[in-house]
Amino acid sequence: MSENRRRDPRREWIARNRLHPEHASVLAALGEIGGGAAASEWLGPNGVIRRNPRAIGFIGPNGVKRIDRSGAQQGGQAAGGTRQAAQDSRRQVTIEAPAFLVAVVPDLSGGRLSGHDKDLLGLARRLADADPERPGAVLAVVFGEHKEDSFGEAGIDRLLHLADDAYAGFAPEARLAALAAVERELAPRHWLLPDSPLGGADLGRRLALRLGERPATGVWQLEPDVGSPLGWRCTARGAAESLDIQRPLPRVALALAECAEPVDETRHAAVPLSLAEAIPSALSRIEDLGQVAVDPAGVALAEAEFIVSGGNGVKDWDGFHYAARVLGATEGASRVAVDDGFMARHRQVGATGTWVTARVYLAVGISGAIQHLQGIQSCDKVVAINLDPGCDMIKRADLAVIGDSAAILAALVAKVEQQRGGQRDAA
Repeated sequence: MSENRRRDPRREWIARNRLHPEHASVLAALGEIGGGAAASEWLGPNGVIRRNPRAIGFIGPNGVKRIDRSGAQQGGQAAGGTRQAAQDSRRQVTIEAPAFLVAVVPDLSGGRLSGHDKDLLGLARRLADADPERPGAVLAVVFGEHKEDSFGEAGIDRLLHLADDAYAGFAPEARLAALAAVERELAPRHWLLPDSPLGGADLGRRLALRLGERPATGVWQLEPDVGSPLGWRCTARGAAESLDIQRPLPRVALALAECAEPVDETRHAAVPLSLAEAIPSALSRIEDLGQVAVDPAGVALAEAEFIVSGGNGVKDWDGFHYAARVLGATEGASRVAVDDGFMARHRQVGATGTWVTARVYLAVGISGAIQHLQGIQSCDKVVAINLDPGCDMIKRADLAVIGDSAAILAALVAKVEQQRGGQRDAA
């Protein structure tokens, strides 16, 4: 019997076209032929396995299809305990006696690992795991209080948490003294920091000066290089990001976002670590006076952490603007709302507007056109308020609220004002 794979171009085209009336039946048949591949994979025209992300999910208690993007559900079945199940399915990795250390100092903006931090940890894992015979360990140095509970899932083997008040806020001298103590006691082979305006760029350059190293900044790619001292060559952006510069990887590197894939297949120990020697107190010449209140309306969409976006379903725009002010969110809009004149053009979110990376994206009355969904694909959490339980935005959302947007926003504003009033009374 011939081992040549027989292809049916028409059936493959139907499998890619979710609007075709035979789409579901063809996917089911492909799943059975493929050995129960959850009807979400098929062989594409170029011999590459194609995956249908819409086939992943389950029907919730209200008849709405829910999608768990943590990877805990397979084949359209709810795995139960979504996030915990995804973590448990990862391969546990424990490095008892590492050959060397790769030190990472994440920004930890808002007390949690950002996407930039996770990319940086993925880069550190690549350096640590390059030699399976002599693996290294990833050491994370974390300053101040945090809310993160998934350091191990991010690829961290050792965790040094310095929670002293001296490191709170903008305290580069105190943090630099702590990193110098880590250098003296642990001598990491590599130092990786995010090249970001949230503190990593400044601290990384200070650390390089203290160590007498010429750092690599704007790093976005690594490749093995036997001829370099550390065995790696890095590619960095230079000349206002107009050209790429290649050089041997130094000990101190400041990397850009998307410098590597974040860790998603292994779970590491994140063993707490402490320094044997006391960290000398640094004479601080900088006083942190706290954060300055900024008008959310003046924050660019691409830089906003919290966005409230309105669409065609918003009928009370005065209430929408008031809710955004009370919540302290930056305003966004769908293309329909912009075309109708309710919002300015620079507030449009989507592939035809601005791609956003907010931690929380609240979509109010937005059905979810494909261009809009493309623009919010990098948002951490998406909350949707809509009357239509079957719209694409509801399927995309991590949390969905079905109902009238004006009433829901009014109730949310009342709850926030009540909580703030109670805090003022307690003070």
